[in-house]
Amino acid sequence: MTHKEHHVIISLASNYNQETALAGAREQLTQLLTEVHFTSAIWTEPISSICKESYLNQLCKGTTALGCGLLGEVLKETERRLGRTHNENGIVVLDLDLLEYDGERFHLRDWDRNYVKDLINEL
Repeated sequence: MTHKEHHVIISLASNYNQETALAGAREQLTQLLTEVHFTSAIWTEPISSICKESYLNQLCKGTTALGCGLLGEVLKETERRLGRTHNENGIVVLDLDLLEYDGERFHLRDWDRNYVKDLINEL
């Protein structure tokens, strides 16, 4: 029995200990996905006024045998394992968002963000 490989695009973001957080995320995603490619990482200003720290953003493209829902759960577990909590006063240790799964787009507002528009061309 063969497993279907699903094509995915994942957004990585951090505004706390940014380089270390994204390096940890890249390591985890490299183990989770196959045919993995990362864009360059770029700095962006925060959208919210809660936290003034700049974000480091990056995109990842790869394939997986995981279903969409399970992949989303694994991404949230990876965030927690690498230090994300949800009472962080604007601090985002790591945010991993599934932007696309087999051509279906999620987090539609993110697709309008300049960093996504710029980085998507590197995939």
